[in-house]
Order: sequence, then structure tokens, then C-alpha cells
Amino acid sequence: MTEILLAIPNKGRLYEPTMRLLEDAGFGSIDRGERQLFAKTRDPSVMLVFARAQDIPKLVERGAMDLGITGLDLVIESGSKLVELLDLEYGKAKLVVAVSESSGIKKISDIPAGSRVATEFPKIASEFFKKKKIRVEISEISGSAEITPLIGMADLVVDLVSTGTTMKMHGLTIIEEILDTSARLFANPTSLKNKRQKIEQIKTAIESVVRARGKKLILMNIPAEKLDEIKKIVPGMSGPTVSKVEAEVPMLAIQAVVEAQRVDEIVRRAKQVGARDILVVPIERVLP
Repeated sequence: MTEILLAIPNKGRLYEPTMRLLEDAGFGSIDRGERQLFAKTRDPSVMLVFARAQDIPKLVERGAMDLGITGLDLVIESGSKLVELLDLEYGKAKLVVAVSESSGIKKISDIPAGSRVATEFPKIASEFFKKKKIRVEISEISGSAEITPLIGMADLVVDLVSTGTTMKMHGLTIIEEILDTSARLFANPTSLKNKRQKIEQIKTAIESVVRARGKKLILMNIPAEKLDEIKKIVPGMSGPTVSKVEAEVPMLAIQAVVEAQRVDEIVRRAKQVGARDILVVPIERVLP
């Protein structure tokens, strides 16, 4: 019997990473057709609901959904009163103010009163400029804000950027960052109160996958007298795990969870102090 309805983006930049995350966490879809809006998951008590990312905040706020995965920017823009449970650490971007490179505007205080602003985030933009005490005319658009200064539709834009490449391609320069955003797991406050045990279980499962990303398990055997040196090389998340190896000469087995980008460096330095039989193993989940 379904206990939890979880709304997730039905398309866009958050769709694929969200589906991978849920699959790894044990809540992968098992019966969704191409156009279906609902899907059962590997957990019989959790049902996925596919919706527009910008609609998810209101669906969760009104209690139609218990949980939702969407961008922090969309929740702030909607004004929805939700409980943020977890930063999922993908879909990262910045909401910025950008102007044409030829505009002569170098900072926010240079923006003339009455300037036209094109954005998908009228609420956030309005509050930002009001706080800065700059009077602007805001036009809500549904996409491609970066072209509006080029066609004379706007003087500046408030838009999301990840790398900034698209902005540069259209001759825009960023003059201010408004907020950082990423995909988050949100809960309806009432659902969190009434279904806390199940929601905490879901959160823990998802968090364990998020924590495992970018990490590897390293295992190696070392001469016992090299332990202090290895501790400096392989600190791990809480220090390495050490156990005795039954060998003719004193040996210790070391295992530690480390950042993936440090693996080559750690292996090289460990071998220099006598480590051998080194294994590097992928990690699916990390539970605190």
C-alpha cells in the first residue's frame, strides 16, 4: 500500500540524475510507461509522481505530495513553505544578474532606474532589486533570457548559470550573484509530522548514496612499522581501519574511505612506504 508520494521532475536537467539517485537508493521506478505520470518503486510504500519541476513546490506545500525533489531556486521563487531535508548536490547553479558587455554597467549600483529585466524568476528578481533600492521593470519569460538584451527586449537578465559559457557566447557579463541553488529533497510539514519514520527512512537511504559519491574504498597491506606514516597518507573519513595480517613478518591490513580524486596520489605515496596488495573499490552507499 502506498504510504509516500514523491514528486520528481518529469524532464529537464534534474530528471536523469534524480532517476539515477532514486535507483541507487532503492526507490527506482519499476512500471512506468513513457507517458505515465505515476510509477511504483522497488519500495511498495513509495510512489513516484512525475511533474514539472516548477510545479513541485506547490504540489508538496498543498499536501498533494509528501515529498518532492526540485531546485532550491524554484522553491524560493514559488514562496512555498516546505521543510528542506537534504541537499542532493547535483543540478548546481547560480542565479545571477548579467548585462551586455557593451552596456558600460560594471556593478549593481550602475544600473539606471527604469531598466528592463528579463527573467524566469520575477519574485526573486523583484525582491532583490527592491532590497538594492533600484527601480526596474521586470518581464517574466519562460526561457532563453540570455538573448533578450541582444534583441532589444531587455537591458539585463536574472538567470541561472552553471559554467557561464552560454552567457559569454551571448556577450553577457555577470555583475552580481543572487543565490546558489541545487536539487534538494523537500517535505510537506504535515507529512513530515505524521509520517516521520518512513520519511526519515527515505532520507537516510538517499543521503547514503549522496555521501558515497566521489568516494572510494582503499585496502592495502603494510609493514607494521609503517603504520604512523600510512596514517598521514590515508586519513580516511574517520581515520583508517587497521587489522593484523597473519604473515611471517609483522603486517597490517589498512582500509579507508577516501575522496576519489585523491586515489592516485594515495596509492603512489603508500607504495613508496612499502604498501602492497592495494585494492581500490567503488562504494554504493555511506551511512554515518
